[in-house]
Order: sequence, then structure tokens, then C-alpha cells
Amino acid sequence: MKARALQKFRSALAASKPLHGLWVTLESASITEMAVGLGLDWVVVDAEHGHLDWRDILEHVRAAVRSDTVVLVRVAENNASIVKRALDIGADGVVVPWIENVEGLRQALAAAKYPPGGQRGIGAERATCWGQCFPEHIATANEDVLVVPLIESVEGVRNLPAMLQEPGAEVFFFGPADLSATAGHAGQWEGPGVAESIREAVLKIRASGKNAGVIATGTDNLKQRADEGFRMIGLGLDAALLIRELQRNLRALGHDRTLSADLVPHLEREWKEHKVVLSAPPENFRPDRSEVMNPIGTGRIINLEPGVVFECLVGAHNGARNLITGIVDFSPRAKLAYHTHPFVESVTVLEGTLMMDIEGRRYRLGPLDNITIPAGTAHGAAAGSTACKAHIAMCTTNPVRELVRESLSIRGMPDDAAGLIGPEYVTRFASARKYVAGPNTQFVDYFNAALIPGCTMSGGFGRFAHKGRLPAHIHDFDESITITEGSATCIVEGRHYTMSDLAAALQPRGRIHYFINDTHEPMAMIWVYAGPMPERIEFEDRLTEPGANPWKE
Repeated sequence: MKARALQKFRSALAASKPLHGLWVTLESASITEMAVGLGLDWVVVDAEHGHLDWRDILEHVRAAVRSDTVVLVRVAENNASIVKRALDIGADGVVVPWIENVEGLRQALAAAKYPPGGQRGIGAERATCWGQCFPEHIATANEDVLVVPLIESVEGVRNLPAMLQEPGAEVFFFGPADLSATAGHAGQWEGPGVAESIREAVLKIRASGKNAGVIATGTDNLKQRADEGFRMIGLGLDAALLIRELQRNLRALGHDRTLSADLVPHLEREWKEHKVVLSAPPENFRPDRSEVMNPIGTGRIINLEPGVVFECLVGAHNGARNLITGIVDFSPRAKLAYHTHPFVESVTVLEGTLMMDIEGRRYRLGPLDNITIPAGTAHGAAAGSTACKAHIAMCTTNPVRELVRESLSIRGMPDDAAGLIGPEYVTRFASARKYVAGPNTQFVDYFNAALIPGCTMSGGFGRFAHKGRLPAHIHDFDESITITEGSATCIVEGRHYTMSDLAAALQPRGRIHYFINDTHEPMAMIWVYAGPMPERIEFEDRLTEPGANPWKE
């Protein structure tokens, strides 16, 4: 144990200074050496999850010897034998999982202290210089040890006031993901109500003179956690930080990648070239309307609020069924009052910054971020200090809204908040799962019934490199395609159209079509289906060649 490092750690806590560290899950001790070299305040070596064995843990502890970086071991369970072993190899303390009550906390504290104050056995290991410094080590070991309980359950939060009365625990660390799981929201970092319960718990911890810890989810989240009162703040997990930087560089090269559970990149696994391709369309899909191309400036204009203008490009006015899409322009700081719809609505930011308030939860959305709001959910919007442009999609032919007049308290959500949070679904484009839907394409799903239970429409974003295209296909519902970048060629049963600059195409049910990028510049689109899942039937290209007559009219 490093008495000087622990003293500096505690002095910083007493002065209410944030202490930043790294959560280590990979075996290379070079990671801890880097953390020490960069002057991080602490490192937690995770021996509960993952594949680290005791030799790996020992090497991480050794990497921080004679430094001011506190090294803690997250043990696998609240077990005296495991705690003893971590401390005997020289760890400065332990992080003990799943502490839910005073009894569990007392057990963890006792395991880390020698008698008569605890139950730790005396071993001739690194901590005692292999038995050569018994008296020197044991004289200060009970003071020079840090025991950090992990609060990762609803029960632990409930019993926190009693645990704060227990002497010996200086920092309580939170596990939001496990806490969310015990609250019924497995798979979410902070499910509904979890962020609020953690913030309330931190206030109680601070009021008791003790401190709270958590791992930040990103750079922006670091300051937020410090503002919330956390003082032991993790920069992240070593593996996650590495992946984040790899993805950032891949994005800069135009090669977004995301991981899947089978460790096969989605960009290589989603698109299968050998699908069933039909030579003729089924008669029951025969279309009763023609496609309509709608350049920006030709749609129906609706003034929603002062400084908020909606141009409806696809809707009932040009024959769309159960689908409305268009562009909303916000003047700087313009606001859209709280309201509800009896249908699903989706908002994708194209330019600027948009603040979306959903039942009091405020999201800051940037370009290509999307939020989808189920029917009956109160929401409002406001632009930042500059103008904002957004793509709007609604699963309806009658865009009615009802104003919500009661006052709702506003709570800012983390800038990386994503997924199904309340009833709303948030997609952060930078971290969204990417996949291939055709050669030289990259797609993101924003909303569908698989992502949002009960969602009645589906849609997302697609980017096309040179010669990127989709196969010729039809849908069992109407579709809107808005070109957000570059120039696209739209081919519908032999008819060719060139689209750009936010032009929107209405493709009625049953019309065989595809889009291709014939230019050398990137092309991108937002697509919306008036159906709950992005299902399509594919056909031979000859059905879209000039002079083709797929329906034998």
C-alpha cells in the first residue's frame, strides 16, 4: 500500500477536488503505466468481470509502485479471502460489488482490516515485503487502506442513509447499469428514474461528509458528473476508450464501424448478395398512384409558431397515405410549445442544434441525431443561438396537435443519452449502429417497431458512395425519401429523376424503384416508410429499365 498516494487522494477529497481515474479491464500492465505516466489519480483493476487472472492483477499493481496513483482492485464478490488476497499483493484498496446494506458494508470493511478492528489474516506477501516488514506494515495498514462499496441496486440506494452512518467507508461508487437492471430497465445505462435516484443519493452522501464515484460516459459527461457532486470520476474503461478512438478515426476516413455480440462488423454481415429476387411483381401489389418528386420550395407551408416554419413535401396533398414528411426551419432561439399528437413523430436534425423537451427531459441534438416520440407524448422544441433545420416525419394524413398547457420541470439529459429512455427513442448518429443495405452504402435505423414497441412507421439515414445503390424493390406501404446531401438518381420503372437539396420523393406502395449515386461525391438520404418495419421485396433490374412495363398495363 502506498501511504503517500492515499494521503494525497484523501486530501483532494477533503478539498472537494475531482479525482480522475481509469477502469482497467485489459491484461497489459502498460495500460496502468500509461495512467501513472499521465498523472491519473487512481486506477481500478476489474477482477469481477472479464478475463484478468491474479498474475495480470499483480502486474497492474506493480506498474504503479512508487507513484501517486492509487490502485484499487474490484474484487469478484464480498468475500474476505478474495479481499485479503488483493490487499496482500499490494493493492491500495478494494472496490467491493453489490453492497446493499449495513451488514454487507461491515463485512467488506472487516475483511480489509487486521484484528482487533477486522478479520484480515497476516500474510508474507508483497504488502509486507514478503514478511520482512510485518510491524511497519501492520502499524498503519488499517488506516492506509481504501474500501469502496459499489452501490448497484435499488436496495443499495434505499439503504444508503444507514450505510452513511458506518465509519470506515469514505467513497461510495455507483454502477448505473446494474442499478437500472434492478429497477426493471436491463440494458440501459440510466433507465427511467435511475438518474434522479442517483443524484438524490449523491446529495445525501455529500451532506454526510463523504464522497461519491461513477464512470463517465464521455467527455461531456465528465463535467456534468462533477457538477452533480461526484468526486471520484472515471474517464472510462480502457477497452471502451480504445474503441471510441478507433471509431473516431474510422469515421474520419468514412468507414464507420460498430461492434456486434458475435464480433463481426455489421458492415460486413448485414447485406447478403444472394437474396430471393423476383422476375415479376405480385398482382396484389399493383400500384394505384404514380411517384411524385417534390423539390424544396414546392411544398405546403405551415407557420407553426413565430420563427418556426414547416414545409410539407410529402403528404395528403400529393397523394401520400398515412405519411407526412417535410422540413422545419427554426429561427435562432425560436420555440415550439409543448404539445401532443395522436400519432408517432420523428425529428432528425439537419443543421444547427435543437433542444427537444420530452415530458421534462431535455435533449441537445446535433446534425443527424434523431428523436422519435410515440403518440400521446408531450414534447416541445427550441433552436439554439443559431438557426436550425430539421426533417420531420409523422405517421398520419392529418397533422393535428394539442397544446399542453401545464408547466413541466426541465431536466437536462446527458449529451450521449441514447436508446429507449422514457417512451421516446434517441439515436446519436456518431455512436449509432451502421450497416450495409446495398453495395457502397452505409445505413442507420432511426425508428421501427423493433426499436420502439408499438411504432407504426420505420425509417433511418443512408449514405451512398460513388455507385452506391439499393436493389430494385417495392414496399407494401408508401415511402418518402429526402436527399440531404449530394445528388441522387431515382429510377422508377424506367423513369429517371435527379434529386438534390432536400428534394423529397413520394414512392407509392407497389412502385418498383431504386436510388443510385452516379456522382463521385457522397450522397445521403433520410427514408421513411409508412409501415412498422423496413421490409422490401426485391426484383430484377430489367423491371426498371427504359421501356419496361412491369405491370403489363
